[in-house]
Amino acid sequence: MDKRFFNLFNLTEAQAIAVLDTPPDQLDKKDSRYIAASHLINFPTEQSIQALMRAVVQTDAALNNRIVRRKSIESLGRLKAKQALPVLQSCLADSDRFTVENTVWAIGEIGTQDPVILAAMTHLLDKPEQTYRVIIQTLAKLNYTPALAAIRRFVNHPEPPVASAALTTVSRFTGDRQMLTQVVDFLQHPVAMARRLAIQDLIDAQYEEAIPAIAGCPVSLVFRLRGVRQLAAGAIAANRLTFVDIQPKLEQVLRDHPQDLALIRPDNPSAELSFLVKELYSTDFGRCYFATALILQDHGHDVQTVATALLESYQAEGCYDYGAHFHIMKLLGWLQYAPAYDLLIEALHNRQPQFQKSRAAAAIALAELGNPDAIADLHTCLETPIWDLKYAALMALAKLGDITAAARVLDDPNVEDQDWLVRAKAASMAKKNLMP
Repeated sequence: MDKRFFNLFNLTEAQAIAVLDTPPDQLDKKDSRYIAASHLINFPTEQSIQALMRAVVQTDAALNNRIVRRKSIESLGRLKAKQALPVLQSCLADSDRFTVENTVWAIGEIGTQDPVILAAMTHLLDKPEQTYRVIIQTLAKLNYTPALAAIRRFVNHPEPPVASAALTTVSRFTGDRQMLTQVVDFLQHPVAMARRLAIQDLIDAQYEEAIPAIAGCPVSLVFRLRGVRQLAAGAIAANRLTFVDIQPKLEQVLRDHPQDLALIRPDNPSAELSFLVKELYSTDFGRCYFATALILQDHGHDVQTVATALLESYQAEGCYDYGAHFHIMKLLGWLQYAPAYDLLIEALHNRQPQFQKSRAAAAIALAELGNPDAIADLHTCLETPIWDLKYAALMALAKLGDITAAARVLDDPNVEDQDWLVRAKAASMAKKNLMP
């Protein structure tokens, strides 16, 4: 579990427990029971677990208390506190649907084969206005096959994420892999969240047949990379695929050119340059990719006009918006706009967490510019622990004609600590370098 962001509060365990145990009407203004419940994830002790359980059984209907209960339930799940299962079981009957949702998730994290708890969870599928996707996923995670009939009723649910989870679970419980083609269909759904969650369901189903469709799905490459990487890892470990089989689709995702995506036409498209640039700020990356494709088409604007519009937008907003930043870096590369070289070098070395995916985009863009001066900067990226940046740097160095990058990776005395995909890419490059 990644706990980098859990320990953000300057509280000891004892202080957090004291705050959580204090009645809301007696709290000091600077104290927060919600923060205390969040902070106790850092202390996997019996006293912390007991404090969280005490918070859960405080059933005051006030909104603030309900929020604290939900967070306490979540923390118990993250702590995998088996002793909390009886308390959590009682929460399955709570009138607050969000408390129920957190409870189901927490039970899934803790794990149980208690038939009473699992049956109670299954019965939630008969109740209206529940978070059915989480319930179905948790029943699948706990491998509770007696829930099959109840889950099967949701395969045609009007909410795609629910239907997708149901199809995936029924396929798993019955062995009918053909059902997963319907999950693949959701990769083209107009709603971005449906597309993203379908990728997760296909990962859960270990359906490597979906790798090409995932690679072409118009969502952020973060989701596509996760899907291709995880499905490839399982298939390669089982000797069903090799790196050579998945390399083209993996690198298609890292290149991230809109021509390689199955684009979805927005409801209100426009070819106006100002409109298209603004689209790069959309939270639905499908719209961003559609706009990128139109920008790259010839609509009567020369490269200088387009680049000027992009750079003006970058200076005004894009330098702060990590999504638009990413798309602008890529576009400057696809446009082969040589004056963007220094800006791309800056993006390549930008270590701010929110701009990390722009670093790999900058590596690919620098290769598109074809300037060999970038080789030294790209070599520094081979020292990063970020696998996709390192892989993108290798792709860029290969495109720029550098034949030393592969050896730099493979000759590293700690090569076995390198990411497996990076090792495989370097080995592939080294093999090509040896060819006559």
